[in-house]
Amino acid sequence: MSATPAHAATGEAVNPWVALAYLVAGIFFILALRGLSSPSTSRTGNRFGMAGMLIAVVTTLVTHDIANIVEIGIAIAIGGLIGFLIARRIAMTAMPELVAAFHSLVGLAAVLVGWAAYLNPAAFGLVASTFNFTAEMRDGSTIAGGYGIISPVSKIEMGLGIAIGAITFSGSVIAFLKLSGKMSGSPILLPFRHVINLVTLAAIIVLTALFAMANGPAETLPLIVAMTVLAFAIGFLLIIPIGGADMPVVVSMLNSYSGWAAAAMGFTLGNTAMIITGALVGSSGAILSYIMCRAMNRSFLSVIAGGFGADASSGGSTEGGEQRPYKQGSAADAAFMLEQAEKVIIIPGYGMAVAQAQHALREMADLLEEKGVEVKYAIHPVAGRMPGHMNVLLAEAQVPYENVFELEDINSEFAQADVAFIIGANDVVNPAAKTDKSSPIYGMPVFDVDKAKQVFFIKRSMGGVGYAGVDNDVFYMDQTMMLLSDAKKMVEEIVKALD
Repeated sequence: MSATPAHAATGEAVNPWVALAYLVAGIFFILALRGLSSPSTSRTGNRFGMAGMLIAVVTTLVTHDIANIVEIGIAIAIGGLIGFLIARRIAMTAMPELVAAFHSLVGLAAVLVGWAAYLNPAAFGLVASTFNFTAEMRDGSTIAGGYGIISPVSKIEMGLGIAIGAITFSGSVIAFLKLSGKMSGSPILLPFRHVINLVTLAAIIVLTALFAMANGPAETLPLIVAMTVLAFAIGFLLIIPIGGADMPVVVSMLNSYSGWAAAAMGFTLGNTAMIITGALVGSSGAILSYIMCRAMNRSFLSVIAGGFGADASSGGSTEGGEQRPYKQGSAADAAFMLEQAEKVIIIPGYGMAVAQAQHALREMADLLEEKGVEVKYAIHPVAGRMPGHMNVLLAEAQVPYENVFELEDINSEFAQADVAFIIGANDVVNPAAKTDKSSPIYGMPVFDVDKAKQVFFIKRSMGGVGYAGVDNDVFYMDQTMMLLSDAKKMVEEIVKALD
């Protein structure tokens, strides 16, 4: 007995207004991505994204046969309230791990939707046909039963959604633990990890194919369970070997995974808006990851394979910083040299985010510009713990967009700079990336701060190292003055000395 396919059941194919609404939502999502590509238009882009999502959600609720609209409304209200409170209270320093946590929820949602569609395909309009049977009992009586048969194409879509969602969930959990400091940022290298990953991935593909061809709960249930478990496992295996210096690329890649998981579920549910949204998120995340890999001189394929930038023999020196001679200065020393300079380039890093020093830094820059000093900001593609982290912080402090430059646009100017002012950054200015082949950051483009006439390096103490766990020769250069203090406190003292 045949059943109505999902796309016809939802009414999308016969109602042109639904298609039009989803098209408008898709246009808003595209405009959102365009707006988010620049700090100056990011607020507008964010509003476009919110409007597109509102249109998509309302259209889905109005046109689909939902069992209990009240329960759906309550769930949306609870989720929206939680999201609003988190957005209001979250500190910018915790934004990277928050993004990773949200990615994990998207992945888990894809897994749950896929399993719900498998357990009750009729509710999702996925029953292509039904198989009826009768069985004779020992007492001579007979019982009748049956089950819905899902088409192979729908099962492939379902399997892909579950697999990608599970990988996104478990990988994002590991990223969250690393970014929040609950797990070491150092690479955790398993023996034969690449072989294990390839075998696990091949097993998931084979299980998905067998699941698509199998019929009946007795055949399909063990296959989908095994596939789900292996997908959760490979998510952990892919992210655990990745070191802290490469976590911004990981966050971007997990964002891409979450988009593809949503797109796969969109095919399962026959929802055009989910397909469009997921494809946009997945493709934009993949493109961003590729751009960041090029900026870091990493292989894009090694991101997907896991363990890039990780070597059991690498890590550089994490000790001995205080045993080497260095020059320490005060806020008054820095203020005097800064106001004598003609050109100052500021390099912010995660330490600035932790200290919430961006507002004091903006005040310092304003005072220097009043004294005729040219001030520019240099942003590395992987500064902070997620893509665009430093840009968001500087925008929050209302730093003019025209004063903010990316690595390739400003790196050549350090030779003409009087002062390179490093605040809370480390790995992105470490010359070991250019000279030490055993370093975990070797090959990553870094700022040429060693070419500046004077380097001020704000750091809490000489005992710590960067997120990659590598000591920095910039600390000990002749033109470097170490300003050992909390970043915000030190900048505020410099402002007082300047004013």
